[in-house]
Amino acid sequence: MKSLNILFEHPKWQNPLFEVLDRRGIAYEKCDLKKGRIDDTTAAGNTVYFNQASPSAYLRGNTHAVPWALSLMEILESDGADVINGSNAFRFELNKALQSRVLSREGIDHPKTISFNHIDALSDDIGMTFPAILKPNQGGSGARMFKVESIDEVRKILTGDENLWQPDYVMLLQEYLPHDHVVRMEFLDGELLYAMKVFVEGEVFNLCPSEECNPGDGSEGACAIDLSVVPPRFEPFADVPTAAVAIGKRICKLGGLDVAGIEYLETPDGRRVFYDINANSNLRKPIGEHFGFDPFERVADFLVKRMNA
Repeated sequence: MKSLNILFEHPKWQNPLFEVLDRRGIAYEKCDLKKGRIDDTTAAGNTVYFNQASPSAYLRGNTHAVPWALSLMEILESDGADVINGSNAFRFELNKALQSRVLSREGIDHPKTISFNHIDALSDDIGMTFPAILKPNQGGSGARMFKVESIDEVRKILTGDENLWQPDYVMLLQEYLPHDHVVRMEFLDGELLYAMKVFVEGEVFNLCPSEECNPGDGSEGACAIDLSVVPPRFEPFADVPTAAVAIGKRICKLGGLDVAGIEYLETPDGRRVFYDINANSNLRKPIGEHFGFDPFERVADFLVKRMNA
């Protein structure tokens, strides 16, 4: 049986999984990506590595954790290690422009997207209808997202705060689509774990399902994003259309995702639009319990399966 090592950066998101592993007596090591070191004689060992790094690390002052995670995973993979949601999956998560291109190529409905690295690359005739969404290529927790009404407003926002370009200095201008709610499907080992509907009031972009960020009891969450507005509401969704699940599975294969949270919305004119792909999937325990299981127990089962492979 292989040993287990969990790569993480957030101080609390992984605690529910750690608690399950501890309770079941499953031995594991913690690799905190905020402070790391490796040399060319360090062996990967007979180990399964579970990547739980998050693109939003830069919001917590941990910008260096993301490139370190990529470098570390590539080193481990070069030694033949089994890395769950490894470097290819993580790169796919970090690059929303790439996600958009892949969905376009595969004929999967998604918001029209224009990516750019300088304001001067924009012009009034770029073919984007307004309102639109301005967002970072490397996203996370709905950070640095704006609903904009014109190219002039985009220019004003980006010239007003140079920090908005960080961490990778690529921004997206994306089609805005009216909707009543979004659906988030959680996938584990290529299969649907559960789905939920997410409802928001107003222009709220932080839909993080972690109970640390958006507690179910209405208390204040420990999130890097200001939630002075009404937080999102999460409801179990049992009757997910079969076609939506099939597309979600297909996206997992396209991105090499072992674990994923994939979101779509439905517009008033009948479009089902896939707009967000997450590899670091923060599960919401009450949703799983509604369906009769603890989702973190299911993740533990999956990890044990990989350790025995």
